[in-house]
Amino acid sequence: MADHGSLPADIFTDGQLSAEREDLIVGALTALGVSVRVRILPRRRSGSELQWLVLAALPLQAFLTSIGGKIADDSYKGFQDAVRKLLHREHTAERSAARPMVLQDTASGLQIVLDHDLPADGYQKLLSLDLSRFRLGPLHYDRAQQRWRSELDEAAAPPNQAPPETQSGS
Repeated sequence: MADHGSLPADIFTDGQLSAEREDLIVGALTALGVSVRVRILPRRRSGSELQWLVLAALPLQAFLTSIGGKIADDSYKGFQDAVRKLLHREHTAERSAARPMVLQDTASGLQIVLDHDLPADGYQKLLSLDLSRFRLGPLHYDRAQQRWRSELDEAAAPPNQAPPETQSGS
């Protein structure tokens, strides 16, 4: 399913995702110009669950720039809706309801965590996020500060250096 004009992405799941829910996220990413390949991870011997429901490994900065140009397009709204539906408690077993979707940069390994209740401004600020300002991740949206942040980057920053901000004016 390789399309030379689209961004490549590998979607990883633990095999417990229904076909309907898998189609939901694959369709939303495809509508945004992403060529998706779904991979099911083998069951873990330890019996412990993965910390995420879906991991999408793709060139993140290119993806964010690409969808930034589609913000007025229905496909971006469809992506937001798909993530919310995918992670909504009605569609997940109670024990997996807290498991987020994670976007992971294929080059750096930096991760962005999309929680089931990520507010609209979190999605909006995601589009202008400069990933080069972060080193460690994972990035989480801080509702109180209304910005994406990495607590690990902030903890590792020298005392005289301000933590990375998502935008120069925020």
